[in-house]
Amino acid sequence: MQKYNLVSANQPSLSSHILSHGSASTPYIQSISNDFSILSGADIADIAHYICVLHGRYPGVIDYAATKTADENSREWLIEAMDGFAAERSFITKLTVAAGPISGVSRDDQSNSAVLGQRKALEMLSQSDRNGCALGSAFAMILDWKKLRPVLEKIAIRVGVEARSAQFPTDEATDELNQILAQSPAIGRAIRFGADQLLSQHRGLWQLLSARRETRSAY
Repeated sequence: MQKYNLVSANQPSLSSHILSHGSASTPYIQSISNDFSILSGADIADIAHYICVLHGRYPGVIDYAATKTADENSREWLIEAMDGFAAERSFITKLTVAAGPISGVSRDDQSNSAVLGQRKALEMLSQSDRNGCALGSAFAMILDWKKLRPVLEKIAIRVGVEARSAQFPTDEATDELNQILAQSPAIGRAIRFGADQLLSQHRGLWQLLSARRETRSAY
């Protein structure tokens, strides 16, 4: 991927923001990272299933964002991101099948409805007409996916699925493109808004998965 010419070195790093506010900041991901063995087979099935519900369907966040982005500087990034996530979509589908079905954790379990609601929210976000918002969600999607993918790789080992290396734009390329676009304050704010909204949905997913694990452990 080509290197973009930096116009301003003073823009905040989007990748560092994602690290501080995305999946890696959640207690559940931190616990798994410290000791993956705490996860039961049911916990693993939950993670694979609900991530697939959220991001396993085409078109997804990045694909929608590509239809809303006219900026030429962004096209190469989007093409690389779309190609990379097409392979990830196949990967998480295989994980879901191999991990097996999920089960309810209570009589009135609303987990499926909650995650379907999250998916709808992300579809709306990534189709926003606000210039920069959809692209911000795509930036956050790629940057945060890299932080949660090690968990998926460990699941792949547990369930016997091959985990090939993900092929995405580098964090540096994403930060550089963000810096260029954010020279327009309005676009910069929209990018950050789109990114923050996606991160909020990801944190919500990990909170739900943690709650399901705790409920199951209580029985």
